[in-house]
Amino acid sequence: MQIETLYEDEDIIVVNKPTGVLVIPDRFDENQPSLNKVLEAKLKTKVWVVHRLDRETSGVVLFAKNEDTHKYLSQLFEKHEIGKFYAGIVHGRVMPEQGSIDAAIIEHPVIKGKMITAKKGKASLTDYRVVEQWPLYALVQCQIHTGRTHQIRVHMQSLGHPIICDPLYGDGKPFLVSTIKKKYRVSDKDEEERPLLHRLALHAYRLHFFKKDGKEVIAEATMPKDMLACINQLNKWCKPTNA
Repeated sequence: MQIETLYEDEDIIVVNKPTGVLVIPDRFDENQPSLNKVLEAKLKTKVWVVHRLDRETSGVVLFAKNEDTHKYLSQLFEKHEIGKFYAGIVHGRVMPEQGSIDAAIIEHPVIKGKMITAKKGKASLTDYRVVEQWPLYALVQCQIHTGRTHQIRVHMQSLGHPIICDPLYGDGKPFLVSTIKKKYRVSDKDEEERPLLHRLALHAYRLHFFKKDGKEVIAEATMPKDMLACINQLNKWCKPTNA
């Protein structure tokens, strides 16, 4: 597994997690490949997990290299003193194009592993901004000020704009060029259309914080090729609807 290192020093390492990779092993299958185990093998030393991304979400993940740094960074996350920024492609035309979603999140009463917004839940705050918009889709940037499970996925669904290809909060259908290109034809080489994207279209593109010694760290991860391919096709076949 090739893992891109975004920043590293004696206390921390920040990497770009590929989609489909677990941050830590699944408790039901500890033999599965995971980001922390790959890094420990690469660095030949223990690393401490500070935060996680969903398996299908790509992007910036921070690890500590010692217990003291792990404790400090964990406190930063608990106090919401780390800037966490994401990019996602969502269904529909988002209006207004900028805003905040202040809606508490709680576990679904019936469906295991799913979350919902509810007054009895834990306080959750997400700021969003539309970057590009097309008739059926939008590219949004989100900053989360809390760290609830599936927070962006739940909050965007609550607005009526679930992230594309999300099987839990959306329709789970892959992104196909035929949905945006008129008179689309499958090439002679293929029996059926190949999806441009078939995983959750969410990417953690930036992490911003200050280390214990006061040093500022800004780690950024380039958007992955599959999401960029969708955006390129949307720009090619759909007229943007925002200025």
